Amino acid sequence: MQLERILQSQGFGTRKECRALIRQGRCAVNAEIIDDPFAELAPAGLAFAIDGEPWRYREKAYVLLHKPADTECSRSPRGYPGVLSLLPRPLYERGMQSVGRLDVDTTGLLLLTDDGAFIHAVTSPKRKVNKVYRVTAKHPMTPAMLQQLVDGVVLNDAPDPVAGIAAVPVSDTVFDLTIREGRYHQVKRMVAAAGNRVESLCRIAVGGLTLPTDMAPGGWRWLEEEDLKTLWGANVGDPGDDGEEA
Repeated sequence: MQLERILQSQGFGTRKECRALIRQGRCAVNAEIIDDPFAELAPAGLAFAIDGEPWRYREKAYVLLHKPADTECSRSPRGYPGVLSLLPRPLYERGMQSVGRLDVDTTGLLLLTDDGAFIHAVTSPKRKVNKVYRVTAKHPMTPAMLQQLVDGVVLNDAPDPVAGIAAVPVSDTVFDLTIREGRYHQVKRMVAAAGNRVESLCRIAVGGLTLPTDMAPGGWRWLEEEDLKTLWGANVGDPGDDGEEA
């Protein structure tokens, strides 16, 4: 594949912009500057650098982000900065989107990709990928409240009870709630229906992936093939109903 086309596919601009970038001597492959935009290279696994910053060719990009509070998951945010502003500009340019959404004030593990099939698979009602939220409640969570979340609570927009997979106490006011559905504001509404109130909410796991304990809010990393296997290798349920992110 021509070098200019490789850079274009990785989000470094239009073909014309990538051609100019290369001719300006800003692209290196194997530590050697290449100024021919039409140089033919094998893209698979290609390591290159733009302005000294290392990159690797990725046919599809998969990213794990620690979403901070007061950020929006939309590509066109309105009231708050978008999460894509936390990533290098080429990732925005190649069409990255969040896999489901977290509320503005919800923090934690967020997946992003430019792979539409992956987004559909993770959010599909047939896959029912577990999501674990660390919930801080306003008042102590009694054993009866926790059991109610697992047995099922009735939300005001659905006649059938909505149940979590597990509700595990961490302290009097903190617990981990595992759900498979993703209704609008689901966790907050479930806790309210159980007689309490969510003070803060952090998603700590999606499928087999967990939020790295050493990743600060706003931090991110690439997901490699082994990470994707981990995602699908655990906490994936049976086919059933689905909705929007909690």
